[in-house]
Amino acid sequence: MLPVVERDWIVKKNYSVLFLGKSNSQYVERALSFCQRNFVDVQTGLGIFGQDDLPEDLRWWKGDYIFSYLSPWIIPDGLLERANRAALNFHPASPDYPGIGCYNFALYDEVDTYGATCHHMAKEVDAGDIVAVKTFRVFPTDTVESIFKRTQDHLLSLFYDVMEFVLSDKQLPTSSEKWKRKPYTRRDLNQLATITPDMTAAEIERRVRATTFEGWRPKVELHGFVFELKGKGGSATTRS
Repeated sequence: MLPVVERDWIVKKNYSVLFLGKSNSQYVERALSFCQRNFVDVQTGLGIFGQDDLPEDLRWWKGDYIFSYLSPWIIPDGLLERANRAALNFHPASPDYPGIGCYNFALYDEVDTYGATCHHMAKEVDAGDIVAVKTFRVFPTDTVESIFKRTQDHLLSLFYDVMEFVLSDKQLPTSSEKWKRKPYTRRDLNQLATITPDMTAAEIERRVRATTFEGWRPKVELHGFVFELKGKGGSATTRS
């Protein structure tokens, strides 16, 4: 019988990591948990879009890697420069859809494929060199909810793929894909979620499909009033 050999199976990488993400997301928690298991030093900042500011103490962090995973913050240039090895963002969209409202605009455009992107962070939002992209098929039956969930699965898978390079000290890959346009803004998304009386039935159907998600619904503007859509043929509430 072979002798029992005792050894430490937990071998963490001696890197200092800053992990930034949004609160209350199981996908963020899984990515963060992976980092905590695999890196010696992990500092964390989690927040909610439009509610929390980047913690002041993290603005002075200095180390090896910054991983921004569904982070609610635009990272200051000075902080990006303190990452000695790389500052990477994991974006829940393919390079065709930088900025916010990615799922919404993709559904509105009735795309055949969608995906997730890992890229180096730069001064401009969603503009840095692309490391890798993972794509999947979009079906006519997809909704904002379904494409959101599938994107989260692919984004987490992409995160693990990139971590293989980081943990093995291999050079990060460089994708041949490029960003296709300027980032979408909150104003763009609000416009997409607005229905006006002059629109055709087909246009309204596209917008309803693209902007209906959980408690979110498109709005109808009429004579200075804004109507909240409840459903086809259903009632609506109004506010001026």
